[in-house]
Amino acid sequence: MDATSQRRGNLPESVPEQVAPTLNRRAFVRTASLAWASVPSFRLLHAQSTTQPAADYTLEIADIEWDIGARRKIHTTAYNGQIPGPLLRLTEGKPVTIDIVNKLDHPEIVHWHGQSIPSEVDGAMEEGSPMIPPGGHMRIQFTPRPFGLHWYHTHAPANRDLRRGLYSGQFGVLLVEPGENPGRYDQQQFLVLHEWEPYFAASDDGSQEIGYSSGSINGRMLGHGDPIQVRQGQRVLFHVLNASATQVRLLSLPGHQFQVLALDGRPVPTQAKVETLRLGPAERISATVTMDHPGVWILGEINQQLRSSGTGIVIEYAGQSGKPLSADPISLAWDYRSFGELAPPNQKPDITIPLVFTSKFQGHGAMDRWRINGKSYPDTDPVLLKQGLRHRLIFDNRSQDDHPVHLHRHAFELVSINGAPTSGVFKDVVIIKAGTKVEADLVADNPGPTLFHCHQQDHMDMGFMTLFRYG
Repeated sequence: MDATSQRRGNLPESVPEQVAPTLNRRAFVRTASLAWASVPSFRLLHAQSTTQPAADYTLEIADIEWDIGARRKIHTTAYNGQIPGPLLRLTEGKPVTIDIVNKLDHPEIVHWHGQSIPSEVDGAMEEGSPMIPPGGHMRIQFTPRPFGLHWYHTHAPANRDLRRGLYSGQFGVLLVEPGENPGRYDQQQFLVLHEWEPYFAASDDGSQEIGYSSGSINGRMLGHGDPIQVRQGQRVLFHVLNASATQVRLLSLPGHQFQVLALDGRPVPTQAKVETLRLGPAERISATVTMDHPGVWILGEINQQLRSSGTGIVIEYAGQSGKPLSADPISLAWDYRSFGELAPPNQKPDITIPLVFTSKFQGHGAMDRWRINGKSYPDTDPVLLKQGLRHRLIFDNRSQDDHPVHLHRHAFELVSINGAPTSGVFKDVVIIKAGTKVEADLVADNPGPTLFHCHQQDHMDMGFMTLFRYG
């Protein structure tokens, strides 16, 4: 990639030759490192190997220095020397081969978030995916499915190291295109949200939480990347990914509406129009905007302080100039049910599984310990699934925090939000608000160990995980 494209605010679509990482879930690292050669879906590469055909993509994990703007350079870990990592365009049903090179001095792992693939290649050591050793190479092969907006990222713990895990720059977009009839739009833009310069802060009860000094879209703070240039009447498809380690984001574009086409890469039955997009960590939204309000605008955080810290990007109409403008949206409403079936069918589950979320105060200046059904990982009880059956997952959040919960290798259908029925919305991440209950149906159709966890890095590191197992 040349210097000009490195400076662009829009996500580069070329795929450079290299990448970056971070990790440490100690017991798992030790055991996983013994399993590399025995996992058939992986092949360990040697630097001198010349006999294997070239991979479709290569990701290199390495430490970099990155200029996010406003004379702020950060030292982090990233993929292929860029933030976000290279856009990987795959085709549903067409096998792909990816080489991963770890140039760090500690093991790493890459998770293929949103893909219904075997546990061995999913990229979670809790499921049995092998770690990539320091200085090591690994080749993985899988068949992408389903189509849609997905992503790849480190699945290494950070614990109390705010340079590792998803506090780092280890994330990138994975776009799986349908084998036939891809959508056509005047423009397709990718927006990847992230925060930088994390620090420990005190919460209201004295326990620790994570704060940030700056934010970015596509690796640049607001005003320090190239604007997205549009023309009046264009229909622009925005693919938005919240790659934050911990933060929920609310976005708006003054004078415009988003028509939501897909959530977490999966088409929605009702393509409702909204003024605000809400994304928890790891959530994705694909939405179109008709450019019918000429000017120079900021597409960014509705919170002025967060927008000023960098979470925004300029939208510039042809022939328009001047200072980019922002404005509060008229409506902040966001409800997953808006995108569901108008008349939800009444489907009965074969099995009901309650999952109760609670926290345990660890003391002033410490991080809370998180529990599922009264237990913290790795001491949680596995959730047993029966292949082919419909399981109703009851997410019961009895804590004072919101939780973006994620299930690997599967999608679930939302069927009830605080007692209000819905259907037709399939996701792999859903925000469970504090003190609320969400029900979702999971059809067990992808055997193998499957990780379930809160996608907030600090919650996951502090026990908010368990394994689903087929039995």
